Amino acid sequence: MGIVEIYEIIMDTLVFIFATNPFSPWIRGVLGGLVIGAVFGGALVMVYLERKFLGDMQSRIGPNRVGGRFGVLQLIADAIKLFTKEDIIPAKADKWLFIGAPIVALTSGFLMVAVIPFDLLIIKGNEYAVAVSRMDISILYIEAVSGLAIFATFMAGWGSSSKYAVLAAFRNVAKMIGYEIPMGISILSVAVMAYSLDIVEIVEAQSSIWFIIAQPLGFVIFFIALLADVGRIPFDQTEAEEELVAGWATEYSGMRWGLAFFAEYLHAVVGSFIVTLIFLGGWNGLPFVGNLYIPGIFWVIAKTIIVMMLFIWIRAALPRYRIDQVIDIGWKVLIPLALLNLVWSTIIGLMWA
Repeated sequence: MGIVEIYEIIMDTLVFIFATNPFSPWIRGVLGGLVIGAVFGGALVMVYLERKFLGDMQSRIGPNRVGGRFGVLQLIADAIKLFTKEDIIPAKADKWLFIGAPIVALTSGFLMVAVIPFDLLIIKGNEYAVAVSRMDISILYIEAVSGLAIFATFMAGWGSSSKYAVLAAFRNVAKMIGYEIPMGISILSVAVMAYSLDIVEIVEAQSSIWFIIAQPLGFVIFFIALLADVGRIPFDQTEAEEELVAGWATEYSGMRWGLAFFAEYLHAVVGSFIVTLIFLGGWNGLPFVGNLYIPGIFWVIAKTIIVMMLFIWIRAALPRYRIDQVIDIGWKVLIPLALLNLVWSTIIGLMWA
């Protein structure tokens, strides 16, 4: 069997999966499970990279006790430890809110994964997005379901029946109100320039120039708002150990604690994918590669890893802001700049039309 025959078999199989097969929803369900598993694994990788690189950046010893000098088995050891720890629910806690908070946080991340495209395949003249589902308003869908994480934090804080957790919950609500607005305006600016709310079309609109170049201010605003949205330093006032013990997670233990914090990393990975798709050209490669064919999914993963490393670098470099400073940055700085960027994007979009 030659290369041409193998290529034809691959193309026919892809068409079978993405288009003509009557069992396509079931196959896409399997694909969705694989994608969720891959993103779940990406969150695990981010946990490891963060611990390792933070140790290097801050001249500390990172994980090196389990799995050799690089500590590659440390995550497995930590998972075993969390699974075997006692799960304690406070006597005065609202049991269902307390138990449901980590589940809602993880569900929010998985719902966003459903519409993230990893590549756009051209099969026999037809375009097929490598995604579990494709929506005409996929970017708005992601913005909507990401807001479920706010409810998760509030459920954890209120349900814990702890003053520290409650303070963290209200801090998170105040922070999100100030940062969801500039994030939404930044997304609208991208949609105006791309003439679409479909992430696939937004990526295709960047085939000639990435939006990080066309609207650098929008990228900076979106990235800062994303840091606040996923609760990363310097915007992790919902934890703030020196003020609130452990914030909303003060009363959590065992695997519930592990799932709650793992959800934060899951949102960070999904957020890195979103940054890659709407600002960094997605599966569009670098211009200097020339005629060398590199699969689009490689570009998506490579750019996402770079964004993840930027998350880690910021955590190592910046201190935590006070909650009043966080609110001031959101309302007094980001929102006016986001509106200015919307005007700029509208002008550029009209010129490109």
